Amino acid sequence: MTPNAASSSAPSRRSFLASSAVAAAAVAGGMPLLAACGGSDTGSREGTTSGKDAKKLLPAYVASNVVAPDIPARNGSALGFTAKLDLATLKTSVPKKLGKGGKVTVMSPFWGSPPKQGNAYYRAMNDLIGVDVVWQNQDGNTYDQKLGAVLASSDVPDVVVVPGWNMGGKIPSAIIGKFADLGPYLSGDAVKEYPNLAAIPTDAWQRSLFGGKLRGLPMPTPSAPSMVPLYRQDIFAKEGYELPESCDEFMALAKEITNARAKRWACLDMKWTAFQAFGVLSGSEKPLGWNLVDGKLVNRIETEEFLEALEWSRKLFAAGVVHPDSKLGKNAPDPGPKFAAGEFLIYPNNISQWWGRTAEQATQNPEFKIWGMDVWGHDGGNPTLWAEQPAGIFAFVSKKASESVIRDVLAVANVTAAPYGTKEYMMTNYGVEGTHYTVKDGVPTKTDQGNIEVMNAYVMVASPAATIAHPDFPDVAKGQVEWQQRMGAFTRKSSFWGMQITEPARYTNLSNDVEQLEDDIVRGRKKISDMQQFVSDWKSKGGDKLRDWYKKVLDDNGSAAS
Repeated sequence: MTPNAASSSAPSRRSFLASSAVAAAAVAGGMPLLAACGGSDTGSREGTTSGKDAKKLLPAYVASNVVAPDIPARNGSALGFTAKLDLATLKTSVPKKLGKGGKVTVMSPFWGSPPKQGNAYYRAMNDLIGVDVVWQNQDGNTYDQKLGAVLASSDVPDVVVVPGWNMGGKIPSAIIGKFADLGPYLSGDAVKEYPNLAAIPTDAWQRSLFGGKLRGLPMPTPSAPSMVPLYRQDIFAKEGYELPESCDEFMALAKEITNARAKRWACLDMKWTAFQAFGVLSGSEKPLGWNLVDGKLVNRIETEEFLEALEWSRKLFAAGVVHPDSKLGKNAPDPGPKFAAGEFLIYPNNISQWWGRTAEQATQNPEFKIWGMDVWGHDGGNPTLWAEQPAGIFAFVSKKASESVIRDVLAVANVTAAPYGTKEYMMTNYGVEGTHYTVKDGVPTKTDQGNIEVMNAYVMVASPAATIAHPDFPDVAKGQVEWQQRMGAFTRKSSFWGMQITEPARYTNLSNDVEQLEDDIVRGRKKISDMQQFVSDWKSKGGDKLRDWYKKVLDDNGSAAS
């Protein structure tokens, strides 16, 4: 968690990294190590589980009534909380310890320097849960390599966290072979023993089905879009700039803003916003960009909208309105300092940066105000946006774990999935009052010790329904949720939305190079015709056969599209 953040989601890197480039890197890094993955599981290693088969496996949904949100979820948004925190009125969602005192090892990605074992935060959490959790934190930036090695071995920790962007290559098959079926403990009414897990939305559990079994403990995410065109609202107001409502208006605005001699450019690479404006199907998570269109299954890279979005993004670079740092692509420096300095005014990124940049600049740059633009349709009409998958990070329990270990893991998850406004949530996300955080005027602030110890550990095991809460900047929390709700009104579900699909291994590497080619085209190093040739080769190398495979998945399971 970032300092002082009261959000039930994972670190902001989660969605930033969850791109097909990172998935491709996971494939490249993990494939050789995963040659030995597998196991004796009898469940199917390909396809998905839905319909009646899924209903038998899914936990019963029992909504939490412990705390009422200030802004109820709507149109796929997160829950919103805008009130100040009052520690004296925090609710209790876990009235008694469910843990039986056993030891549980957890391997999880970690961004930053992991704290020492046995620190005050870990001790307090373990005492609250009644379980001795021992963390095997691994560098989140190279996690795919460690994950591949561990899953290829016989020495698998009790719990392994796997982000969606690390599910390239044979990892989904390894998940089926290496991890336990949690159905006997959670399916149907069994979940009611763990009320906070019962309150996790059903769609997130649906996404946790692997190989015909309920194997994952999910981190729910909003289905409303997460990629926001962020902008310097303070400078827009000062200069009298008007928000664009079409791609042509954006280009005109970008040219008006840009003055290279004065070291001011309009934006960073706007490719992700272009995909939204042109209605391009999301391609960051499997199934990568497939949808049923007029009875035919089409991949995003085959569509005119995809090429048009790349061409418009290319024109921004060609017009000189994009900050020079963006020409470096993925090696570009952190955009925060130059955004704060006003070197560029607009960039697309995960919605979590809305709060993150606000908190960064609050004391040193009080005039600074970041806000989110509404996404426009490329021609000035309403946009066509695509729903995010309902869960993006999962924790799995080793198939070798005993029943007592599994129940201790579920005791951990029942605490970490506690809703905002509860004592368990505060402990999970902030630690111990006075040691890890203090509260002034209803705003919790982490201490130096809190910033070191209370980071992305326990929040990775399981989470409550997606929540946005920033008691330090309630206007930002309100803005974020309301943006999600406005954009959610234009959001559609793809044919495969919510399905956890394991592709045949023979098709794993088909799309590996597509994002690099996208970036080369946008920067003028390649041409649109190069993408057309890539698509032609992709079809002949297996894309058409993969289409037939996905069509059978649809025929067998039905469509989620709406």
